[in-house]
Amino acid sequence: MAAEPVPRREVVTRSPGATAVPAAYRPAAERSDRLPPAVHTEVRRLIRAQLRAGLAVGGTLAVLVATLPLLLRELPGTGLGPVPPLLVWGVLGIAVYPLFLALAGWYVRRAERNEREYTRAVEGA
Repeated sequence: MAAEPVPRREVVTRSPGATAVPAAYRPAAERSDRLPPAVHTEVRRLIRAQLRAGLAVGGTLAVLVATLPLLLRELPGTGLGPVPPLLVWGVLGIAVYPLFLALAGWYVRRAERNEREYTRAVEGA
């Protein structure tokens, strides 16, 4: 008795009636070469302002994290010996996070203010 042939497997990626490939999503933004020069200037100003804010927060965080070992070494009562673990966990686990939240809050307020200024400048142009 001959075995029946096994049907070939097929990978289905779209509905059977669809023959055309759907167009890729393209946001409804204007091309940059069609924008007036004043808007180009404002976009560049916004990008620079956002970059400045990001670098300020990043630099502040880098300085604070880099100086943390020096701070832990100079804590009162530690001398040159090892720092008590509870104190280290207190500084790293509790004292640092309000500072991170304050920097994050400042950055968000600054970014929103930059965007408001950009919107006002573009609407006025």
